[in-house]
Amino acid sequence: MGSSVVGRIIETPDDVAEGAAHLAAREPRFAAALALTGPLPLRRQADGFGPLFSAIVSQQVSTAAATAIWSRLAAIGATDPAGLLAASDEALRAAGLSRPKIAYGRALAASGLDFPALRTLPDEAVVAALTRLKGVGIWTAEVYAMFSLGRADVFAPGDLALRDAAHRLFALESRPSERALREMSLAWSPWRAVAARLLWAYYRAVRGREGIR
Repeated sequence: MGSSVVGRIIETPDDVAEGAAHLAAREPRFAAALALTGPLPLRRQADGFGPLFSAIVSQQVSTAAATAIWSRLAAIGATDPAGLLAASDEALRAAGLSRPKIAYGRALAASGLDFPALRTLPDEAVVAALTRLKGVGIWTAEVYAMFSLGRADVFAPGDLALRDAAHRLFALESRPSERALREMSLAWSPWRAVAARLLWAYYRAVRGREGIR
């Protein structure tokens, strides 16, 4: 359980199961999706430079491509600030990073961001702090808040897989816009991050591919 300032923190599979049960009890479509997907993954990871840089690497590329790029970056020791700053642009390009992402990674490595301080900030303040960084958009900040900080009530409506899953699960006429899905997700509070996990799992089940790394 998080403090009253930051709200509920997802730390264990039991927390995810609690959120999933809450959603399934209130939305029949979520109950049907959960029956299809089975128990949802925890998807918690450490916070800090590595996970945030990984989220930047994952922007606008497939899950498989992001995983491959990250593996190549790890092989050249470029997944921490010192290693990234020491690597040449040529080596980073060879690993699969675009020129903009090289710039974003270097800016993050040099930013001196106080990662531990983010743990004590409310969700909105976390997203605001992260999106002030070059190359960190709302999607990246929200994914970091969900997985690295365990925020239970953060959602990422800009994610195409989430929008596609919502389109299918809720039988919408078309894929919802980011704004429409954000408004739709308000009904899933205070477990919007579990709703995201469920929609990603549903996407994998019906599309046969991962929605997020």
